[in-house]
Amino acid sequence: MTTSSTDLDCERCQCQQEDNRTAILYNLLSQNLNHSRGSCSPAHQRCLCHQRRTVCLRTPHVTCQAASNVLVKTISFMKNLPSFHLLPREDQLLLLDSCWVPLFLLGLAQEMVTFEVMETPAPSMLKKILLDGQSKQQEPERTQPTLAAVQRLQCCLNTFWSLDVSPKEYAYLKGAILFNPDVPGLRASPYIESLQREAQRALQEVLRPLHPEDQGRFARILLIASTLKSIPPALITDLFFRPVIGNADIVELIAEMLYEITGRQLAPLLRMAL
Repeated sequence: MTTSSTDLDCERCQCQQEDNRTAILYNLLSQNLNHSRGSCSPAHQRCLCHQRRTVCLRTPHVTCQAASNVLVKTISFMKNLPSFHLLPREDQLLLLDSCWVPLFLLGLAQEMVTFEVMETPAPSMLKKILLDGQSKQQEPERTQPTLAAVQRLQCCLNTFWSLDVSPKEYAYLKGAILFNPDVPGLRASPYIESLQREAQRALQEVLRPLHPEDQGRFARILLIASTLKSIPPALITDLFFRPVIGNADIVELIAEMLYEITGRQLAPLLRMAL
């Protein structure tokens, strides 16, 4: 990783590190703006150190292509489950919306996809001041992942890699995550619960011959898998897919891919996966 947690989180206040000439320029231009718009409230005069440092992919083309490949394989996994397609369409969409992130992360872990991030280049002080009056008239800027959030994601992936999960374990674990009866609004919740139990039972049966000496592996895998649900969808979308799909809704694109609906917005994602 280009920048470490210590470097980003424990730096001295940036306000004290600014060059004197930059500070003079800032004061002069700020006085002009304050006279035209009134004095700023204390809430807007915040130190830069109180803002979370944001990061972006160091090699976005390579990483986004790998992520797109994993997403296509994740959708293929759902397509090839007859029990999933027997569910009402409404239930399929609810499960898709709630589980695509943990399923995708399991795919990243299974495919051993690694990535590095670097600190997002910050706009210059002069640019911030000159464009400040126009910011409210423009579209809101895209959110950027924080270093802390990315490190938490990488920690989850590292935990799975340390377990050396087999392909069969991954397959049944994905089934146990996909068929989540606790998703609100499901019409066939009892049937989905039975499918989850079936996937968990199959996972246990796979573990016995593979790890006969490790009696706690089943519970440990389920526990670690549950942590994937805490990773925000916005983090995954902004980090891996926003550079490809722009402002499109990722869940809508996944649904189009799942039901083989073609669309203009879907093309860039499919091209990355080819």
